[in-house]
Amino acid sequence: MAAEVKEKNTIVEIHGYKKYFNEGKKNEVQAVKDVSFNIYEGETFGLVGESGSGKSTTGRSLIKLGDITGGQILYKGKDISKISGRKQLLDFRKSMQMIFQDPYASLNPRITVKDIVGGALKVHGLYKDSKKRTERVYELLEAVGLSKEFANRYPKEFSGGQCQRVGIARALAVEPDFIIADEAISALDVSIQAQVVNLLKDLKKENNLTYLFIAHDLSMVKYISDRIGVMNSGRMLEVAEADELYQAPLHPYTESLLSAIPTPDPENERTRVRTEYDPEYHNYKDLTKVGLHEIAPEHFIYCHEDEIELYQKKRERLMREGQKYA
Repeated sequence: MAAEVKEKNTIVEIHGYKKYFNEGKKNEVQAVKDVSFNIYEGETFGLVGESGSGKSTTGRSLIKLGDITGGQILYKGKDISKISGRKQLLDFRKSMQMIFQDPYASLNPRITVKDIVGGALKVHGLYKDSKKRTERVYELLEAVGLSKEFANRYPKEFSGGQCQRVGIARALAVEPDFIIADEAISALDVSIQAQVVNLLKDLKKENNLTYLFIAHDLSMVKYISDRIGVMNSGRMLEVAEADELYQAPLHPYTESLLSAIPTPDPENERTRVRTEYDPEYHNYKDLTKVGLHEIAPEHFIYCHEDEIELYQKKRERLMREGQKYA
């Protein structure tokens, strides 16, 4: 079970966010359509969905790696679209960092680990003395489970898991408040995934961090997250606390994702029935009364107003029956 969030101070607010590519052209792609959610300070918000659901696009827009088409994104109460100029952008990036999906592609293969991690310190004017900067790099490497002897090596000399640890050290270097982990474990072996997730959990406690943890592995997301948002085809379909989402998944798409998680019992795995999701079931013709509706405290469903009572009854039944998905 994820750690409880004692005070719900909002650090990220996303209102009606839209992101279209090739807008107005024949090949326009509506990657994200009218998404809204909050992230509270000190929590890990898990964002899940299939490839192409818009979750990584959302993360990249949040850290200003691209413009947004519509809506508003607030970070610590400030509209990020109003951030301009080198100083403002540096201050923003110092407070918010990203761990990328591909541990090899996100590291410059031509420079050493010391320069990769220390480069962030140099750009932000931290530890201006080269000796102190090197000592800080050593501290960061040890914090992520790497020896300081690794500092003079190049990324090609490391495994995927080790490269991802370097990426985490680089993100931590400027002492951010908020970190976006964009599919940070998907390219790693299963055994290494667990190590990296445990490392992220430990670093969160030690550094008072807030995470947006983007992934498609629902079992791993539950382990690290306080709350979870489920995306599909550019829309947020369900948002709930992690334990409740697994006990009472209300949206049919969420049910289909959970039913696809493999079980460790071979006999059960052969016989169990997976839930299929038909997108046409929620292909609403009239969107005027469709949106994220609060079915229960902190449990939101994308549905029509006429469906709210139906989902409330479904939740009551599932809560009575107990945990359905491990």
